[in-house]
This record gives sequence, C-alpha cells and structure tokens, in this order.
Amino acid sequence: MGRCPTRKVKKRRLSHKTARRDKFEVKGDDLVYTELRKPESEMKPLELDQDLPGMGQFYCLHCDRYFSKSSVRDDHFKTKKHKKRVKMMKGPAPHSQLDADLAGGMGMPDNGPKLMAV
Repeated sequence: MGRCPTRKVKKRRLSHKTARRDKFEVKGDDLVYTELRKPESEMKPLELDQDLPGMGQFYCLHCDRYFSKSSVRDDHFKTKKHKKRVKMMKGPAPHSQLDADLAGGMGMPDNGPKLMAV
C-alpha cells in the first residue's frame, strides 16, 4: 500500500500563507474611508493589546496596519504604497457592498417612471 513507486511529482499542497493572511484581516476600503471622515473628537486613543505588534500603539489608519516600533511606522509613511493609499482616501468614496450588489443585479430594479394607467 502507499504511493506508486514510479510517481516522481509530489502532490501539491495548499499554501500556509492564506491562513496567515486571515490572522490579521484588514478592513475594507469603505470602512477605512468612513473612519477617516470622523471628527477628531470621536477618535479614541489606542488601547494596549498583547496580540498586536508593538502592543497596538503604532498604527497606520489609512492602511489599517500595526507596526512594532515608531521608526518602522515612520518608514512606512514614506513608502509608495502608503502614499497611494492616502491619495485614494482623499478622493471620492470607494465602492461599497451596496454598489457591488447593484452592479451584480441584486438590488432594487430600476423600471423608470411609472406609466400612467389608462
């Protein structure tokens, strides 16, 4: 019993990266956009969290990422990826789930103005 002795190709296995990606799920663009639009008075200070890098104190609001040190976060602020994200969040609102449902034909049908009954 067991493997065929002539088989040379190993069976492909699923990558472990997908499980790691789910560990630190990022918010959607629409949620980050609405959070950025809140006034400063509603913003809460960051709480200490043992599970997050840097105890959850070094956070980029635009990218929804936590960093281990302030120097790493400051380096992140200089990257092209962060600058693109800031520019995207300053523009119009990103697509939401409602927009996706309407584009997929799952929203309310638009039949135009009601016809007059004769």
